[in-house]
Amino acid sequence: MGNVKLSEFLVKAKNKTYATGGEERETVLGDGSKEFAYKEGMFQYRDRYLGFNPFVGGEVVWRNRELIWGMNYYGRIIPKVSASITYQFLREALRRVNEDRPFRGPPTFVEGPLVYRNETTGWIDCFTGTERILDSGREIYRLFYHGGRVKTI
Repeated sequence: MGNVKLSEFLVKAKNKTYATGGEERETVLGDGSKEFAYKEGMFQYRDRYLGFNPFVGGEVVWRNRELIWGMNYYGRIIPKVSASITYQFLREALRRVNEDRPFRGPPTFVEGPLVYRNETTGWIDCFTGTERILDSGREIYRLFYHGGRVKTI
């Protein structure tokens, strides 16, 4: 499977889960984790996370029931900042994910005093990145992520 098909699927999956639905579309699992899931054709996507602030999670993609890709993340909001406003803005930024960088949001997104920045190194096979939200120049949110292709035996 080529990177193009995987990146196309990732963009669709992300826009059908957290980016557009937030917590209304999540499933709470027995271990307390929360999960978003999306399936299309031979592809299946899951985004599972634990915690609120800070939080940790991971995304995985299967093709024909074979694990092919994964990403882990860890993030937090700076204390004394509105979580609802921050996460609403974050979802707005994440809706702008594109096939060139199908990990989180675009390099930059601005809405009023809020600025989203996403710096990524690598490509879909092996990457690392940091996303930040600034309010009037002050950092209020940060998330670290990394991942890439996965091969099974």
